[in-house]
Amino acid sequence: MMILRSSPASPFVRKVRMAANILGLEREIVLESADTSTPNDTIRQQNPLGKIPALVIEDGSVLFDSRVILEYLDQRAGGGKIVPRDPVARIAALRLQALCDGILDASILTIYEARWRPAEKHEAKWLEHQAGKVERGLAALEAAPPPLDSPPNVGQITLACTLGYRDFRFGDAWRQDHPRLAAWIEDFAARVPAFAATKPPV
Repeated sequence: MMILRSSPASPFVRKVRMAANILGLEREIVLESADTSTPNDTIRQQNPLGKIPALVIEDGSVLFDSRVILEYLDQRAGGGKIVPRDPVARIAALRLQALCDGILDASILTIYEARWRPAEKHEAKWLEHQAGKVERGLAALEAAPPPLDSPPNVGQITLACTLGYRDFRFGDAWRQDHPRLAAWIEDFAARVPAFAATKPPV
C-alpha cells in the first residue's frame, strides 16, 4: 500500500486523490494526516520542504509534489491515461496544469496571509499581487475553457481542483464574472464522480 501524507482541505492533495480515483488506484492508497506547521511531524523528514502532498510508495521512497505524484500514478496505471502520450496534447495538459497550480499557489498564499499575520499587519501590495495572478489566470481560462477529456487529463483535473478551492475558501463570487468556467466545472462534476468523492469537508 502507498501512504499519502495529506490534509483534507489541501487542493493539491485533492488533485492526487482525484487522479487516484480516476485511475482506479484509490484502494492502493492510505491517507495519513500531516501537520506541516509542527516541527516534529515526520513530513519534514519525508519531504525536506515540509509540504503536502507526499506519497510514500512501497519501497519507502517518497514522491512530491502533486505534479510528480500524478505522473507516477499515471505510469503505475499503465501510462497515457491522465498524462497524454501525444506530444502536443501532453504539452497542452502540462501547460494547463501549470497555470492552475499557479492560481492555487496564489490563492493559498492569500489564505496564509490572513492565517499567519494579524489583520493590522496584512500587506496590501502582497495581497494585490496574488489577487492579480488569480484574476489574470481565471480570465485566460474564461476566454478559452479547455475541453474535457474522458478520462480528464492532469490539466483538467487541476482546473477542477482550482475552481473547487475558490468555491471552498472564497465563495462562489468568481462564477458571476466567469460563466464559461462555471459551466465547465458543473459539467466536470456531472461527468467525473471523483470530484464529489474528494470534496473537502465543510
